[in-house]
Amino acid sequence: MLTALLHLLVLWPYTASGLLAPGWAVAVLLVVWALLGALAVVVHRRHGAVSALVPLLALGVWFAALSLGEAALGWRG
Repeated sequence: MLTALLHLLVLWPYTASGLLAPGWAVAVLLVVWALLGALAVVVHRRHGAVSALVPLLALGVWFAALSLGEAALGWRG
């Protein structure tokens, strides 16, 4: 339950990415977010409380993607 709530909270920065990233990148990020949600379910079934780390991974992926897009692809807000 905690993992699901945390993962839903991480959705906010993913959707706000449209302020910096182009639409296609936001769509890719949302697919990545959904896949990380599926990963959280799998990890929860196998390792229980460790699944609460998946939303932290999701935040790291989001930050890395936007940083890389800004540095390498010239995304500007």
